[in-house]
Amino acid sequence: EWIRICTEHGLTRSMSAKGCSPDNAAAEGFFGRLKQEFFHKRSFAGVTMDEFIGMLDEYMVWYRDRRIKTEFGMSIMDRRRGLGLVA
Repeated sequence: EWIRICTEHGLTRSMSAKGCSPDNAAAEGFFGRLKQEFFHKRSFAGVTMDEFIGMLDEYMVWYRDRRIKTEFGMSIMDRRRGLGLVA
């Protein structure tokens, strides 16, 4: 049923090759953190779709630019800046 729904709507079910566990593990890890840090800590009762999209966008910017990665002791963006990968 899932394959049929995706096919009917022109959706791609996976971004990686079948059984590519490194890609799958990274995606599973990210979505697990997203659920833990964003979804499970709040109620979305009364939130419109536009408000939800705005909240999710704010989380994604925080995750990318400001969230501290314990392995580095700094955000990923700060780490990239320190390596000279971004201005």
